[in-house]
Amino acid sequence: MIEIKGSAVRDTIKAVKERFGDQIYDSILNLLKEETRSIFKNESVMPMTWYPLDAFVEFLEMDLRVTAHGDEQELIKRSEILFERQLGGIYRAFIKLGSPSFVLNVNATVNRTYFRGVDIEVNMPSPGKAIMKYTGFEKQHRLIGMSIIGFYRKALEISGAKDINAEFITAIGDDKGYSELGLNWKDK
Repeated sequence: MIEIKGSAVRDTIKAVKERFGDQIYDSILNLLKEETRSIFKNESVMPMTWYPLDAFVEFLEMDLRVTAHGDEQELIKRSEILFERQLGGIYRAFIKLGSPSFVLNVNATVNRTYFRGVDIEVNMPSPGKAIMKYTGFEKQHRLIGMSIIGFYRKALEISGAKDINAEFITAIGDDKGYSELGLNWKDK
């Protein structure tokens, strides 16, 4: 079973409540399966505890259905906002000082701390290009791809990259046992 760190779950809950309020949050909860609802209804989601990724993705899907008319691209924008907040303080300064290539390697390591049961390989075939290969995600986790795009776009932007393009070459939903995110950018 693939799991996600509680800090990501907690930050997502907080972001939805801040953006839309408790009433909308409750309407999202009402659409969830009972097992998933029990996770998201729990006010004490622990940052260091691992939670089922399937439940997190179900929550994201219902959130998009209620608040974005099902527009999955909205998850990229929301993820960028969330990651901008997470990449604050000392970590933001650290990213700003690094080159985009350095930041991708560091972010791959950070990304590994958010998912258990997922492996990430970084391949940089030439300057301004990278392929992030994920193994472990399953077809039902396809929405996580939108969050991953937002994560890398924001991290590259903070590091000074310009003209950033991030898209899956092999999507999580393709169910091939791996997925590949292609990244292109121009340096500062």
